[in-house]
Amino acid sequence: MLIAKKVEKQPLKFKSNNNETYNSLFSLQELTAAIENSSDFAVGPDDIHYQMLKHLPQSALLTLLHIINKLWSSESFPSIWQQAVVLPIPKMIKDKSDPSSYRPIALTSCLCKVVERMINDRLIWYLEKNKLITNMQ
Repeated sequence: MLIAKKVEKQPLKFKSNNNETYNSLFSLQELTAAIENSSDFAVGPDDIHYQMLKHLPQSALLTLLHIINKLWSSESFPSIWQQAVVLPIPKMIKDKSDPSSYRPIALTSCLCKVVERMINDRLIWYLEKNKLITNMQ
């Protein structure tokens, strides 16, 4: 624990012109991999379901990729992606009249989660390729 605190206090030596590979536009391969690796969870406030994304024709995937890259390059984040449908799920063997007997489940946009997966996959690839992450992480 002490090592982590010591390392976290060290200033980062990082200069960027935003031309790093992880800042480039996304490819169709990255989009399709992110969609294929998605589990079928409930939809968020935008009502876009993973099954809908998994069955898009090539032309629609290219249009979606164009929109995602436009958002990425303009550093925009759709406001609906910041919303969630929160459902209270009762805990087992708890008093249902007590609010603390529930745990919240937040249903967020499946499309947003696809983009998050694309970003995460890219960052993990970069960190592993450049040996910036240990096997213990």
